[in-house]
Amino acid sequence: MGVTPTPEVVEKMSTSPDDVPDEIPSQEGEVAHASNGNVIDEGLQRGLKNRHLQMIAFGGVVGASIWYGTGSAIAYSGPVGALICFLIIGIDVFFVMQSLGEMSTLFPVQGAFIELAGRFVDPALSFSLGVNYWYLWVTNIANDYNNISLIMGLWTNAVPAYAWILIFWAGFQCTSLLGVVVYGEMEFWLACWKLVCVVGGFLVAILVNTGAVGGEYIGFRYWRDPGAVANGINGFGKTFVLAAVYYSGTEMLALTAAESRNPKKDLPKAIRQTFWRILIIFLGLVFFAGIIVPYNEPGLLTATSKSAQSPWTVALVNAGWAGGGNLVNVVMITAQLSSVNSAIYVASRSLVALAVKRRAPAFFAKTTSNGVPVNAVVFSNTLGLLALLNIASTPGKVFSYLISIAGAATFVAWAFVGVTHIRLRRAWTRQGHGVDELPYRAFLYPYGAWFVVLLNLFLVFISGYEVFIGGFAAVDFVFSYVVIAIFTVLYFGWKFVKGTKIVPLAEADLVTGRRDYLAQVEDDGSSREKKNVPWYIVVKRFIFS
Repeated sequence: MGVTPTPEVVEKMSTSPDDVPDEIPSQEGEVAHASNGNVIDEGLQRGLKNRHLQMIAFGGVVGASIWYGTGSAIAYSGPVGALICFLIIGIDVFFVMQSLGEMSTLFPVQGAFIELAGRFVDPALSFSLGVNYWYLWVTNIANDYNNISLIMGLWTNAVPAYAWILIFWAGFQCTSLLGVVVYGEMEFWLACWKLVCVVGGFLVAILVNTGAVGGEYIGFRYWRDPGAVANGINGFGKTFVLAAVYYSGTEMLALTAAESRNPKKDLPKAIRQTFWRILIIFLGLVFFAGIIVPYNEPGLLTATSKSAQSPWTVALVNAGWAGGGNLVNVVMITAQLSSVNSAIYVASRSLVALAVKRRAPAFFAKTTSNGVPVNAVVFSNTLGLLALLNIASTPGKVFSYLISIAGAATFVAWAFVGVTHIRLRRAWTRQGHGVDELPYRAFLYPYGAWFVVLLNLFLVFISGYEVFIGGFAAVDFVFSYVVIAIFTVLYFGWKFVKGTKIVPLAEADLVTGRRDYLAQVEDDGSSREKKNVPWYIVVKRFIFS
């Protein structure tokens, strides 16, 4: 960039280890390479291409649980209520991604917004936010394993739930250690399969609703009887949390910037296209689920469920196809293959980012020669065995507990993404930089960023609203609000122990991590002449780039 560190930054680099930035690379500096030629940057391999970035986020967000989780959303708040909740959270995520796009294209560093929170707000915030985001994804790993036991429970009761969890845990432990390039390819093709399944789900819902399957026209009958909205504010509160959990993972694109070949070029494109795909898919799934089953259908997943039934399973069985549940189960279990890997990926990279900055044991920063953070991967995946809690409770109840924790942690993370973005932009202008220098500018800044902060702080406090209705439930209260307590203790505890302070805007580090020298030309053919390109390549680029 031709930028020289300010005296304040130089002074900062020689102070507390908690505030030490990465080594500032030169524009023409020497970089390490893996055996396959990819750049090794701070221990991680920059081997992810544009198509990998898009499908990793898509595959990680659209997991197996969305197939029956849409049923939970409808059961909580009715078909229209669920649509409203998913739409509001979708708008929320849009502005979260705008903030992340601006920050991560400028600073494609390990930990993304976790590291930047320490640089532009307070190192104590980086610690508490990093731990919050790490256990959010550990919770998602556990929830995915719990989902597997729910899905497999529909096929057989001969194998106990804990056995399915342990079998799949061992398999995912192996695949998660294969390296980021193998992981990226796996996610790409598995996510493509998920996309096919989603389109197929839309088609099946249309056939069932119109009577082409089952012979009975449904239309919008269930919106009239039993109704379009259920359970009032209580239902909305639960569905907001559920929607947040399903949308969480869209922001993982920011973390992949540290392993992207060309973050300045690929990240904005992936952010724009992935968000719209996910929004359309989620709203589509909720809409179609709401027109094929009523919200009071007893087969939908609730806290008392011992096995998972998706709205599609219920609808196909009601339409006279008793074996329809087997087809949906195949779709869900194959969808689970990528969502668990994505959860392990994000959890382990969050832990690595903490360890690199000495906010977690340095043991977790260790990587293999090809950039796999083996210790962080093994530890995070092992904690996913929290899913074994379903031995003492029903899988449906464990599902509701894990959703409560993950949902609240998601709201906290998104709120402080907005805070960090506002602080970064203020530091940028305070130190004399112009907005036109930014490689990506957030839409409707600062209104979008403030919307993210205020909405998510509001949502995290109302997420457990239902525990105060119809008698106080202590256990439900703990699972709904323990995230706020942990986050607060972590922030003030680190602040007290380390003596950290709010970073002055004039002294914020705007140099470290601006890695333009890593930009490489994509090898997907985008730099070649566009004439004489085969038709199937044109189709591929239209869908995946």
